[in-house]
Amino acid sequence: MKQNSIVILDFGSQYNQLIARRVREMGVYAEVVPYFEDLEKIKARNPKGIILSGGPASVYLEGAPTVDKAMFDLDIPILGICYGMQLTQHLLGGEVAKADKQEFGKAEVIIDDENSPFFYGIEDNTQVWMSHGDHVTKIAPGFEKIAHTASSIATLYNAERNIYNVQFHPEVTHSVDGHQMLRNFVFDVCKCEENWSMGNYIEQTVKEIKETVGDKKVILALSGGVDSSVAAVLIHKAIGDQLSCFFVDTGLMRKNEAEKVMKTYGEHYHMNIECVDAEDRFLNKLKGVSDPETKRKIIGHEFIAIFDEQKQKMKDAEFLAQGTIYPDVIESQSVKGPSATIKSHHNVGGLPEEMDFKLLEPLRELFKDEVRKVGRELGIPDHMIDRHPFPGPGLGIRIIGEVDKEKADILREADDIFISELRAANLYQEVSQAFVVLLPVKSVGVMGDERTYEYTAVLRSADTIDFMTATWSHLPYEFLGRVSNRIINEVKGINRLAYDISSKPPATIEWE
Repeated sequence: MKQNSIVILDFGSQYNQLIARRVREMGVYAEVVPYFEDLEKIKARNPKGIILSGGPASVYLEGAPTVDKAMFDLDIPILGICYGMQLTQHLLGGEVAKADKQEFGKAEVIIDDENSPFFYGIEDNTQVWMSHGDHVTKIAPGFEKIAHTASSIATLYNAERNIYNVQFHPEVTHSVDGHQMLRNFVFDVCKCEENWSMGNYIEQTVKEIKETVGDKKVILALSGGVDSSVAAVLIHKAIGDQLSCFFVDTGLMRKNEAEKVMKTYGEHYHMNIECVDAEDRFLNKLKGVSDPETKRKIIGHEFIAIFDEQKQKMKDAEFLAQGTIYPDVIESQSVKGPSATIKSHHNVGGLPEEMDFKLLEPLRELFKDEVRKVGRELGIPDHMIDRHPFPGPGLGIRIIGEVDKEKADILREADDIFISELRAANLYQEVSQAFVVLLPVKSVGVMGDERTYEYTAVLRSADTIDFMTATWSHLPYEFLGRVSNRIINEVKGINRLAYDISSKPPATIEWE
């Protein structure tokens, strides 16, 4: 299976793991490794193809990420994307410089070589997604231009070395035919076969968990969300009663979440699970704190402190398991490459540097849709697998500004109404993530002929495939009106509702 693979070198693009996701969707194993991976290790993987990802650096600057030039002589097909294209040209004798006209966003590609395998089945003037400030000013020897846009070279090809370079990002959904281009590279150029599936992933991961854990005990941070639920069932499949789950009621959870989690996992899956009531503890730590990064780190540190205490009850527990998935990782810190930090997630960037646990994160390389596929393969019911994402810090990052119990209770009720109305209108499965945000803003209102001065809340609903990019949901006006009416009438503390119509990017899905 791994002898039929694509290796992706990560140069820090926010989109790099999308490349792996696209390839895995085709039934081909793909692995992301740091750009500085030793060439001998790459050769030992015996990949069918190598993809060089995009990245934020400029190839001509001192200290820019680079690779061993000998990689281009391995007789393995190579695809360089954006920075990967510029690096290839820079190393092989071409020239790259800052562009007078930068390209960010949609562009049309004019195909110069219609017979190129890379463009099989693709019409001329196809839409792609550009994101670059540098461009190739001199083509390296042996390369020919096979596509261009109005302002840049879009695609280069070296027949002798079987190297393709593209300035755009075929991995993102905005590149209309990008998926087909990647398929052409994977199957027609690299000659890969379809032999990778989530079933295979489960089999391999279960084996790795058993080998890693041995006879030791594992503590799992179980929130009841999709990610931690799938991680719990997957680890339980591997090691059974060696796994102990703890649900930490932070006071920042959804309505009745503790009761639901304890019933589902304790009674249905027969897992070892304990509920830790830590509401006062978390709220006291967050008192007076408004900065979102600080809130995330406080919550992360407090989680670890609680599990450290639980470990004292289980002297042989060496591992802390978490439902960390790749969007958490890529937005939190530089992993496998020099990507920029967007925000810290409590189970990634919020962890303390010194921690008395070894981390076990079996879903760390997967996107949300892949996690759900794993869950279905494991037999987890759809009503649990299809739940919208809920952030690790919970309502703590949906209450903008300082957090307290009153605000948490207000937000909990409002959010429950929004979600229940989505389900009643058969809209819950039509959107990817929906929730309510509570603002630190009060406004004057009138209720029952009396003046009110209460909080403003914001409804947020987003549509996405991979949670790396997203658009706002076009919910019916009548539905929004019904939700607004219920929240304002039923939730004491809110007298004004707004609807968030921003996309990601430039916004993120969560507000903090």
